[in-house]
Amino acid sequence: MLALGIDIGTSGVRSAVLDESGTLLSSSRSPHLLQVEGDVQAEYWWASVRDCLAHTIDALHEAKLNPRDIEVLAVDGTSGSMVLVDAAICPVTPALMYNSSGFDAEAELIRRHGPANHITQGSNSALARLIRLQSYDMSGSANFLCHQADFVMARLTGVAGFSDHNNALKTGYDPQCESWPDWLEAAGVRTDLLPRVLPPGRAVRQIDAKVAEEFGLAHDLVVKAGTTDSIAAYLATGASEIGTAVTSLGTTLAVKMLSPARIEDPSIGLYSHKLGDAWIAGGASNSGGGVLLRFFDEAQLRSLSGLIDPSRETDLDYYPLLRPGERFPTNDPDMLPRITPRPEDDVHFLHGLLQGIARIESQGYKALERMGGGAVQRILTVGGGAGNETWRLIREREIGVPVETATRDQASIGSALLALREN
Repeated sequence: MLALGIDIGTSGVRSAVLDESGTLLSSSRSPHLLQVEGDVQAEYWWASVRDCLAHTIDALHEAKLNPRDIEVLAVDGTSGSMVLVDAAICPVTPALMYNSSGFDAEAELIRRHGPANHITQGSNSALARLIRLQSYDMSGSANFLCHQADFVMARLTGVAGFSDHNNALKTGYDPQCESWPDWLEAAGVRTDLLPRVLPPGRAVRQIDAKVAEEFGLAHDLVVKAGTTDSIAAYLATGASEIGTAVTSLGTTLAVKMLSPARIEDPSIGLYSHKLGDAWIAGGASNSGGGVLLRFFDEAQLRSLSGLIDPSRETDLDYYPLLRPGERFPTNDPDMLPRITPRPEDDVHFLHGLLQGIARIESQGYKALERMGGGAVQRILTVGGGAGNETWRLIREREIGVPVETATRDQASIGSALLALREN
């Protein structure tokens, strides 16, 4: 038995094929086709997936593996990216991406009818995007809302109208009550477009016969409900115990921890995704590696980090941000960066930046504990900053728990692991 995971990331599509034990057998990648800003087409997502699938099949043949041994498949996509489609799964609107914003009129409708501090509040919320997409459907030919992963899943199965707890969360779905809230219609949402939402890893249906024939896949391959790219990356690390956390040190800083309870506080950017009987709670700061790269290139970061004594604290009290505004663990759109005074010594300056970001990470985990998520016991690190040993030791000192580098963090691996889950 083999499992296939497909990750629709920001720069391209990745695939991973695992065996029953979770061992990686093959991986492939295809870049996204060039999109025009403001006119993103969902068909390009499917074109990139098809190209990646073709590479995947070729790689399996080269490894003398049979693609027909793939029995399960799951897809992850960028959270909040979406499109409206008709009954034939053809897009009837442009797609709106996870980072699109400026939907002020839609946000006002949500503010009037939705709960205060709800995850759907704000002019860049996923629900605001859905309401804007509805205005693009001038002919009224839309039948389904598809999040990015939903759209690809629909093309793989030949049937639209399904989503998962994680992708639907920011559009307003309540995974605890397992329902869409009643107030959506009053806020202007066409509730007939909303998909049926399943737990991640739940079987949806078998692969479409035409797709199976095109790629030489088994006709009884089961496509399962997927997840978001960030949750798939969490799953890839193997984190599976309550109190185990994953910190992503990319351009921005994101923390996630497996919690026994659902903890949420949208006022500080904290929310939870349901996974089985537990919850993955977390938030994302605007601080992170992007600030470091404003001042130093990667070679400088490596050389200067080697000159830092991570056992010592600096006298610098930094809150490193690229620009004004913070999301988590403080939600303040007007927060100013605090990266002065800058010492003449670059080693001292970098030490202060690394320490400042580590303190934000520590504050994030303290917020999770304060809200009832329990204390963090162990942290696995992913992202570009994971390989910086000096930074790891600074973080370990600041947070006070073991900090390790994850051996695997590709979202495609996480989706394949999700497909293997019994659900």
